[in-house]
Amino acid sequence: MDYDVVVAEGGPVGLMLACELRLGGARVAVLERLTEVDPTIKGGAITTPSAEALYRRGMLPALAEVQRQAMDRFQAFIRERNGGDGRGAAGQGLGFVGHFAGIMLRADLVDRTEPGLGDAGPAAEIAFVAQQDIERLLGGRADELGVDVRRGVELTGFDANDGAVTVRTGHGAIHAGWLVGCDGGRSTVRKLAGFAFPGTDPEITCHQAVVEMTGAEDLTVGWTATDTGVYAHGPMPGRVVTVEFDGPPADRDAPVTTEDLQARLRRVSGVEVTVTGVRTATRFTDHARQVTEYRKGRVLLAGDAAHVHSAFGSQGLSLGIGDAMNLGWKLASVIGGRAPEGLLDTYTAERHPVGAGVLGWTRSQVAAMRPDPQSRALREIVSDLAETVTGTTYLTARLNSVGVRYELPGEHPLTGRSAPDLELADGSRLADRLHGGRALLLDLTDDPELRVVGEGYAGRVDTLTAGCPSRPELAAVLVRPDGFTAWAADAGAPTSTAGLAEALEAWFGVPEGAVAPG
Repeated sequence: MDYDVVVAEGGPVGLMLACELRLGGARVAVLERLTEVDPTIKGGAITTPSAEALYRRGMLPALAEVQRQAMDRFQAFIRERNGGDGRGAAGQGLGFVGHFAGIMLRADLVDRTEPGLGDAGPAAEIAFVAQQDIERLLGGRADELGVDVRRGVELTGFDANDGAVTVRTGHGAIHAGWLVGCDGGRSTVRKLAGFAFPGTDPEITCHQAVVEMTGAEDLTVGWTATDTGVYAHGPMPGRVVTVEFDGPPADRDAPVTTEDLQARLRRVSGVEVTVTGVRTATRFTDHARQVTEYRKGRVLLAGDAAHVHSAFGSQGLSLGIGDAMNLGWKLASVIGGRAPEGLLDTYTAERHPVGAGVLGWTRSQVAAMRPDPQSRALREIVSDLAETVTGTTYLTARLNSVGVRYELPGEHPLTGRSAPDLELADGSRLADRLHGGRALLLDLTDDPELRVVGEGYAGRVDTLTAGCPSRPELAAVLVRPDGFTAWAADAGAPTSTAGLAEALEAWFGVPEGAVAPG
């Protein structure tokens, strides 16, 4: 084999997956048809799960710096709007946690005591990071980890059997054990492998662009619903979005012209702006589809290759990063002989319901954007709910996939959920202990029996004895490499080392020195 895994292509999801595979010891090649990061405007923010995943791999300082630069641009936008006065700009930017169908969700109305909304640690402060910045950061990390990123190389076909995959490119063939398609909504890997891709057809055309224009002083900042659609202006100079319910574009690949952008912005906003130049522009629709399974033999899918939907709310990047985190350590464990191939069955089982939930979330936003009287009445009700603590908390939780819980054995409320970012007695946090991409058995009550069980997994699972004054009710937590809780126990309750042993074997194979069944 030339490589254990070939990943097609090298956007944020592909690079994240490649990094996770390398942490697990796999030899990885990423085939990326572009020679550099695509400058076309894409998502300008990330949700908490993405920030949390990158934080758990030691990338929080880099994210914070990128966000600081984004906030500087936002302040420049406010100064431009206010004739040079930028007072209050920074507060405005961080005063929101996202939007639902263009209805802004205020940070001060979120109840952070709700499970999952107040325990993400510093990752909860990260939001304004553009997709291209994520790709650049992950590209640098991939280089550091020794991932072979081949730019200007495109997958043209492949042959897969029970033991290997031969990937064809314009530069020759590559032999690998596995192929993962991270090649977007029009995935070549998905089509050639024959994955079923059911869903709903599009009914809208959206344009997002950064332009130079005159007359913009009459455009409302933020999202605005009108009689003809919805538009957005900001949060950086020249950035505009239009949403029209005129069906999908006749040709999605046709260039986005200055004249078309101007006409659409005028039609939706009712403002006679004049677009004098286009820096970057793209169009998208709301078609929503998802493969029925994420794996066919030695071929797997992640990110938009497995599910597509409208871009509202920056959900797609977060969903794809979650796929990569879930798949990476599992596939690396199978390749390294640390787990049976059946572990990969949990990838579809865990991630498919999450993807289906996001598709439903984006479809509901389209319903609340329609300009017909019934939909606008619905929008008014949702807007009213978004002015309440209960409504904003619910919408924020959905936006950040807080309700995600994998169906894992165990009754503890943390089991199957993203682990809270516990602050330990030595001042470190749980995320600080996950940088290496390995599982962690956290012993919070100095229990020698737990550590004995964990000793059989040295090299696969790190064991740490530490105090956690802020969560005295917890006795121990087993955290998978993707940051999800595989097992937990409370202090004062009978701690079942049998339950821990079962969880360890289920996810990380038999302990050292034991004989695998069969």
